[in-house]
Amino acid sequence: MAPRKPSVLRPAREVAIVAFGQTRHQRSTDELSEVEMLMPVLHEVLAATGLKTSDIGFTCSGSSDYLAGRAFSFTMALDGVGAWPPISESHVEMDGAWALYEAWTKLQTGEADTALVYSYGKSSPGSVRDVLTRQLDPYYVAPLWPDAVALAALQAQALIDAGDTDEPALAGIAARSRASADANPHAQLGSSVGQGDYAVRPLRRGDCPPVGDGAAAVILAAGDRARDLCERPAWIRGIDHRIEAHALGVRDLTESPSTRLAAERAGVFERPVDTAELHAPFTSQEVVLRKALALGDDVEVNPSGGALAANPVMAAGLIRLGEAAARIHRGASDRAVAHATSGPCLQQNLVAVLEGDAS
Repeated sequence: MAPRKPSVLRPAREVAIVAFGQTRHQRSTDELSEVEMLMPVLHEVLAATGLKTSDIGFTCSGSSDYLAGRAFSFTMALDGVGAWPPISESHVEMDGAWALYEAWTKLQTGEADTALVYSYGKSSPGSVRDVLTRQLDPYYVAPLWPDAVALAALQAQALIDAGDTDEPALAGIAARSRASADANPHAQLGSSVGQGDYAVRPLRRGDCPPVGDGAAAVILAAGDRARDLCERPAWIRGIDHRIEAHALGVRDLTESPSTRLAAERAGVFERPVDTAELHAPFTSQEVVLRKALALGDDVEVNPSGGALAANPVMAAGLIRLGEAAARIHRGASDRAVAHATSGPCLQQNLVAVLEGDAS
């Protein structure tokens, strides 16, 4: 019997991204705390909609205590939001894209009509390559301390061995992404960055994301409330997230079945998309994601520059959703797919379909 094709998950309620803001991502923000880095972005999205904190029905954030180096660090960020009088608030120890998923779910229940979602990360104080080893299997892999770049290099070599790409093709992805970033005032790197020496063969430094600090925020609204707050809302027509096996040795690193399943459930393949914002911190990962999402050459991939131009850990995934939504807001896109990932070698993947109202 042929396997049953998974059905598309239909939202019970129309929910849209109505505002998006982000910092100017930098290599280091030693002079700013997380709260000081975040506050201007929160003010920006609230001002864009004319909302006050008291108008927000639900607040959800994404960050990592490992980056901050202290437990419950996210409670300090609430100083920037304003938690008195008491607010309905939640937090995920994940990229802000997963905080957006929780907020979207909250709005689906009808318990709120608006939501503020934000995330932030400061990678500059320590070695993010070492911090990310804490995502690995704690018994067999993490004690060996393979860092994120080394694991991405394993994936890249697997793709090269399979004939899916080669080093010049990866260099082309890096050049295209950073050339696009020249038009993005928030990007950390632009086209002036070359490929450089090998970081871990076959990946050169240009194939890897920059280390930097940054924050992002979006506002979600449901139904007619979204139309009141935004001239052209970016409607979330579908959203889903899936996970691969934790053990790297049982996965085919040249494929991403979790991305494909999430895309099927979100409705990506129902109609063509014109834009894709892919959370691919390494050039080799864009190869995997393009294949999983069946993206043709007619789709504009990472017009913002993507994670190769700015990769604030815990915010880069939310930024992909925000950048896709912003293109819909200004009429540069009609139907976009946004992707976020977490974990080694595309272990966890979230996919959303965003659409604007017909002109």
